[in-house]
Amino acid sequence: MSEPAHIVIVSPALADANNGNWQTAQRWQALLAPNPVRIVRQWLDARPRGAQPDELMLALHARKSAASIKAWAARPAGARGLAVVLTGTDLYRDIRDDDEARASLALARQLVVLQERGPDELPAELRTKTRVIFQSCSALAALQKPSTQLQMRAVMVGHLRDEKSPQTLFEAARLLQGQARLFIDHVGEALEPALGEAARATAAACPNYRWLGGQSHAATRRQIQRAHVLVHASRMEGGAHVLMEAVLSGTPVLASRIAGNVGMLGEDYDGYFEAGDAAGLAALLLRCRGASESAVVQGDAWLAHLKAQCALRAPLFRPEAEAAALRQLVSDLLAFDAPK
Repeated sequence: MSEPAHIVIVSPALADANNGNWQTAQRWQALLAPNPVRIVRQWLDARPRGAQPDELMLALHARKSAASIKAWAARPAGARGLAVVLTGTDLYRDIRDDDEARASLALARQLVVLQERGPDELPAELRTKTRVIFQSCSALAALQKPSTQLQMRAVMVGHLRDEKSPQTLFEAARLLQGQARLFIDHVGEALEPALGEAARATAAACPNYRWLGGQSHAATRRQIQRAHVLVHASRMEGGAHVLMEAVLSGTPVLASRIAGNVGMLGEDYDGYFEAGDAAGLAALLLRCRGASESAVVQGDAWLAHLKAQCALRAPLFRPEAEAAALRQLVSDLLAFDAPK
């Protein structure tokens, strides 16, 4: 890119939400420097007198940002310079039954998905304008964990809402009630009150399960860094931040076998359980701990195996890779729509 481009990122969530959309928007703002980048919840074609007009729009979420996408396309320049970034609910729900989400796909000059299985969900005619940009995070040093002879600690991270399937973890914790050396921590705010009640009931019934509530991003990353394994039970994901945060902290993952997770961790990863299968998750947790006193060494070896598999994916999630992909996206958008 020769001259900096003025870019607006439309994010349905801002800093007060502290969720994946906001983290993506904030990180992209930094990675796209020296381009001037502003983040808005909704875009209106109105800037202060004398302000440089926006040249490119990166809209996160086809449905939730549909009004901004439509307003951008209604300019005299049309939908030039517009990329729409598809989230999990976009890919795996909204584009199937929501007219506004489908309209956003048609208006976009480029579509962006956040993991390598994402294009599979799109009609063939849209795949030619679709690219994969893996998200990234900073790496944390891998910590030496206590041997499973002493304890095995798992952590699940995600606000308590149906898409994250915390019910699977609750049921697995009950199946593991009373198991020695196995502890489960759960980080996330109760966005659905009934799930908060279920978390409290699980903690009361299962001393080895703790619901820690919402925590800061830094504190959450420390929880992941210190755990033997991260549990990710979602039934719908576009490309979860928490997976790359675990991988770049040296913490292996037990994940539901859904397209969004497979697109992050790879087809051949050995730490999958079927979505909603609490018994399958419980069995994997026991395997990580060592299913019996005589199998403790095998538990440590299994964790090391999963960690090595995760390490093979780590280069995909490094900031320099994401920054290069974003710069290429901006360069291509400018080239597509340059005056002839």
